[in-house]
Amino acid sequence: MPHGDHHHSLIDGTAGALREAEDSCLRRGVQLTPLRRRVLEMVMEAGQPVGAYALLDRLRAERPGAAPPTVYRALDFLMAQGLIHRIERLNAFLPCMEVSQGHEHDHPHQFLICRNCGRTAELSDDSVAKAVAAAARAAGFSPLRATVEVEGTCGDCAAPD
Repeated sequence: MPHGDHHHSLIDGTAGALREAEDSCLRRGVQLTPLRRRVLEMVMEAGQPVGAYALLDRLRAERPGAAPPTVYRALDFLMAQGLIHRIERLNAFLPCMEVSQGHEHDHPHQFLICRNCGRTAELSDDSVAKAVAAAARAAGFSPLRATVEVEGTCGDCAAPD
């Protein structure tokens, strides 16, 4: 696929995912304000986990008065609505893959983080979530939600040249 076509498909995918996010917010009676929408769009366009300060730098190019609390409030909202995830290991954010597929946000998620290239993949495997919940209950703990972050090497980095 020529680079230009890939760029258009990325834009079309982002536009569709933003529409899904807006619909999801409407169904829950919350507002995806222009600022929140723009922060979500920047997370989607990053193509990899992106930090709050990188988002702030991009936002300041468009809105010179943007300050850290502006971005953090938007990120908190987007996380609360399940539109993005925070990868603790990287202190960075990425879009929720389920939203772009039209699903609601309350799903188990696991992240595979390549220590070599930094690529992060999101999984949504119920069996992993059930195993973690069962182990927690066996330890006398009442789990509400769990995010599993797995560090390792992605297939591209592991493949011989």
